[in-house]
Amino acid sequence: MDQALFLTVFQKALLLIMIVSAPILLSAIVVGLAISIVQSVTQIQEQTLTFVPKIFAALLVLIVSAPWIIDVFTETTRELFDYIKVFIS
Repeated sequence: MDQALFLTVFQKALLLIMIVSAPILLSAIVVGLAISIVQSVTQIQEQTLTFVPKIFAALLVLIVSAPWIIDVFTETTRELFDYIKVFIS
């Protein structure tokens, strides 16, 4: 495997990971921020109160965005295979 091919595949894989994980992470961040604001206003400092809503929000976003994630994965995989096929030929 040539160095340019390896770097291209590695770059596309890292970009794919960032694109696919962004909605899930952003939803967990937004829910965590909202819960922390509620905790600071009400002065309730319960640690488990932050985890359960974050998990539910992440799972909900994962379920809703699963078709999009699968499409992005398959399209990127096809592009990488085409690139490797052209590069090797």
